[in-house]
Amino acid sequence: MNGKLKGVIVALLSVILGLVMGAVIMLVSGHDPIAGYSAMIQGSFGDLSYFGETLRQSTPLILTALAFAVASTAGFFNIGIEGQSLLGWLGAVWCALAFPDLPKFILLPACLIVGALFGAFWAGIAGMLKAFFNTSEVIITIMLNYIALYLSNFVIRDIITDGKDATPIIPDAASLRSPGLEQLTDYSRLHYGIIIAVLMCVIVWILMQKTTTGYELRAVGMNPFASQYAGMSTKRNIILAMVISGALAGLGGTMEGLGTFKNIFTQNSLPGLGFNGMAVSLLGGGNPFGIIAAGVLFGALKTGGLLMPTEAGVPEELVDIVIALIIFFVGASYLITYLLDKLPAKKNALKEGGE
Repeated sequence: MNGKLKGVIVALLSVILGLVMGAVIMLVSGHDPIAGYSAMIQGSFGDLSYFGETLRQSTPLILTALAFAVASTAGFFNIGIEGQSLLGWLGAVWCALAFPDLPKFILLPACLIVGALFGAFWAGIAGMLKAFFNTSEVIITIMLNYIALYLSNFVIRDIITDGKDATPIIPDAASLRSPGLEQLTDYSRLHYGIIIAVLMCVIVWILMQKTTTGYELRAVGMNPFASQYAGMSTKRNIILAMVISGALAGLGGTMEGLGTFKNIFTQNSLPGLGFNGMAVSLLGGGNPFGIIAAGVLFGALKTGGLLMPTEAGVPEELVDIVIALIIFFVGASYLITYLLDKLPAKKNALKEGGE
């Protein structure tokens, strides 16, 4: 069995096992799993409006998953995607409110670029520290997540507004709203961000698989010492990987600011875009096209889960339990891979015994 096929099978088995375990938990807690999952499917794919919301929910997750995939391919565990996406959200909205009179063809691209730059800058801090001082990117990015949370709250309350917990709505010229996509999906909140997310998947795949830069990033991820011996700049590639990762995470947050909410508000805790994006990346095997499929699945779980309490009486928290179980089985992929490898050997042993 080749590696790609095995990766697909492991991902599918992780989802199936997560759903099965979720059904068991529903049964134990006195709920009907068939009714629960039926409501979830209805709430995510039941009509065009629900399907549009599923894609809308998937959009930032695809981008934050790409961010994690780029960093992990280069050998780094960028757990700071959460803070980078939040700062991208802040930067995009801030730019939109600062220049409300600019025409759309200037303001919207400018806001997208600013959002990406905010995320890239925040990730670049961790990249610089890793490259020049060999600090742990895990510890640094976790710390930067909480700095980003409280910094964004400060900027919202004391710089953009006068003590308010939410900014004004951005001008239409900065909005990702698409009347065509809304009408196509029965007036859901689907916006142009889904096109940007898919386009970025293609760009990242080309970058990582078809360019010299991508080859160097992959080489550093596989063996930094060998790549340095071969003449590649390890420090430059460490910083570059983190900057690209942060830019993608910033774009993920920008989707929320310019597409879904059209403003930014103070948060009591980290919004979860980065952590869910990491799970999407793991389920998608770090492959940009696998990430699209995993992103839609997680979007379906999140959107469909909203209908479960009203239609089936299943607590919404059970959706998070199912997602956590899927992540658990993805994390336990070594065990699934081990069992898959053992099956052919067992079949051969049975055949030889029969002969």
